[in-house]
Amino acid sequence: MEVILREDIKGFGYKNDTVKVKPGYGRNYLIPQGIAILANKSNRKMIDENIRQAAHKAEKLQADADAIATSMGELTLDIKTKAGDSGKIFGSITAIQVADALKEKGFDIDRKKITVDTIKEVGEHKAVIDLHKNVHHTITLNVVAE
Repeated sequence: MEVILREDIKGFGYKNDTVKVKPGYGRNYLIPQGIAILANKSNRKMIDENIRQAAHKAEKLQADADAIATSMGELTLDIKTKAGDSGKIFGSITAIQVADALKEKGFDIDRKKITVDTIKEVGEHKAVIDLHKNVHHTITLNVVAE
């Protein structure tokens, strides 16, 4: 029996894959749980159309991410924080602080998409922003004492 998966199943297949399963597993588990649909002609046609539309949306999302990365360019953010005389800061710089600094510059980026190494001292550091699965942009953080 062939079924089309509607979600990823680890070790079995990915969403929209057509896989062969035993009839009992398909009829009694996958289809009733909504994890898969029967791979007949009309369902295959529907899945092909969904894949085509998703590809168009993915291209648009990637183009938008490229435009944001281009507009950011070689962006340098100044982040002020409390620091001691030796240059060590109290606490650390987090993705939330970077997201707030980006928002002040006009870029509304979710903090979950920002990767910051542990920053514990004043100076220049790097942060990576994941705008899309294929688009990653690096910005410079200039951490200064208040």
